[in-house]
Amino acid sequence: MVRNRLDKENADKKLLQNTTTNIKETSLKIWRLLLSLILFVLGIVIGLISSSHVDINRYMITSTPSSQDPSFYTTYVGVFNRADIKNDVSNRTESIKHNSSSSSVGCGFVSRSRESCKNEGCLDFDKFLNPKELIHMMSDDELFWRASMVPTIKGYPFNRVPKVAFMFLTRGPLPFLPIWERFFGGYDGLFSIYVHTQPGVILNVSPDSVFFARQIPSQKVYWGDVTMADAEKRLLANALLDFSNERFVLVSESCIPIYNFKTVHKYLTESVHSFVESYDDPTRYGRGRYSRRMMPDIRLYQWRKGSQWFEMSRALAVEIISDYKYYDLFRKYCHPSCYPDEHYIPTYLNIFHAPVNSNRTVTYVDWSLGGPHPASFGRENITESFIQKIRNNGTECWYNSQRTTLCYLFARKFNPTALEPLLDISSKVMGF
Repeated sequence: MVRNRLDKENADKKLLQNTTTNIKETSLKIWRLLLSLILFVLGIVIGLISSSHVDINRYMITSTPSSQDPSFYTTYVGVFNRADIKNDVSNRTESIKHNSSSSSVGCGFVSRSRESCKNEGCLDFDKFLNPKELIHMMSDDELFWRASMVPTIKGYPFNRVPKVAFMFLTRGPLPFLPIWERFFGGYDGLFSIYVHTQPGVILNVSPDSVFFARQIPSQKVYWGDVTMADAEKRLLANALLDFSNERFVLVSESCIPIYNFKTVHKYLTESVHSFVESYDDPTRYGRGRYSRRMMPDIRLYQWRKGSQWFEMSRALAVEIISDYKYYDLFRKYCHPSCYPDEHYIPTYLNIFHAPVNSNRTVTYVDWSLGGPHPASFGRENITESFIQKIRNNGTECWYNSQRTTLCYLFARKFNPTALEPLLDISSKVMGF
């Protein structure tokens, strides 16, 4: 009995010792595990702090070269190699970052003044509203997507003065550039200029010209081909990036204004309608160009024809560059003798936006000679009475639901020999 009791006591002591040992070992393992977790988390935190420091330096102190710099413009206009431009801009940016490294506070902090932020390349509201640089590396799809953005908040957080965007679709130089420079003179802030040329063409203008650095990234255009309509949409999209542009006019290198800027600006910005010629031509030159493969989206009775040289509001411009469905039908089926530039926009507006279109153009063209091209006017045609006859040709039209004789603001087709006599009479006849 005594022995059994001693054995039991010894067994209890041994069990107690084993239990104590196990508890100590378990506690030690737990502490080791906790210490490992703490070190692991600490390592992650240090890594995140280090990487965020790099990102701040990388993204908050940046700047890009300005296309208003003549050397930049000479280098890049007409040569749009994305890789080359990106590398060069990157090199310039690195140089700017290096020169700015002594600054202890980045422009991303609230304490920086607006002026210093502009100088250091921060995202600025003015730059967003009115981009000064037209050279970019966006594809057409990227450009159209960006340009299709429409604010949903009513009103503007800035003093918005509506501008007219003049979009020049040209094969080469602008022979009537001196006429246009006179026309624009003294009206800065009320207009924007965009020029689409054939790739490689560089406008030879001085840095103080309103046409300086106003070429957009362009692509090859063929007469009567869908590439012509592509160029029109490209011009619209680039012009839409400026939120102050309210009206959009398409003109060619052979166009001239026949009224002064004040008259043109007032006429367009106060109009409740756009000026896109759109009519039903029952001949083979109209309905004869329709393809039944466009059904059921576009039917013959909806098919329209009109002058390529349009003028439209900002709202319609957004609709045009946002459309892919109907434009793809023209790309697929409007060829070889269909001329998308004469049918796409007139047809699209007829289907969806007829009430806000005047169905007429504000660009005078003389088709009296017949044939595929209008009459062309040279030196021998230019007189005061000739221009007055275009301005007051007996035509009446509707403007804001009122009858008027002021129907045309521009005229074409003029050849380069007309420049000198036009300059001689512009101030007396056209008012500029």
